[in-house]
Amino acid sequence: MIKSKVLDYEQFLDDKLRPDLRRLLENRDELYNDIAEYNKLSVAIDTIKKASCENGVLRTQMDLGCNVFCQAEVPDTSMIMVSVGFGFFVEMTLDEAQQFISEKVEHLTKKTDVLSSNIAKVKAHIKVVLEGLREIQKLGKYEDDEHSDRN
Repeated sequence: MIKSKVLDYEQFLDDKLRPDLRRLLENRDELYNDIAEYNKLSVAIDTIKKASCENGVLRTQMDLGCNVFCQAEVPDTSMIMVSVGFGFFVEMTLDEAQQFISEKVEHLTKKTDVLSSNIAKVKAHIKVVLEGLREIQKLGKYEDDEHSDRN
């Protein structure tokens, strides 16, 4: 009886709780990467604003691949294409893009907070199940000791 309960708890732990925890951690890490990308874009927009003050022209270097660079000139830096999700890009002014980025980062941060809360709940469930396993195994040893004393 006790062995079957131990197996049930171990199976629940291995088949449900740990995969759920892994999935939640992966989703949160993905959101953190998205936040980092948007923050990089915000910094790049600031750099574009500072670098293209004169005539709205930006001189830069482009990576052609394998660390081979060439000189490039961007004639109009007033607009930028921003990924808004699901593979869609929207052309925005630099100020609109920064506003969008701040709102998007705020939204993603709220989602990471929810995921972090769910991660804490799953970790707590894992801890409870492990503690339950320890208690069941102690009872099993106690019952085994009683049976051996009677015989």
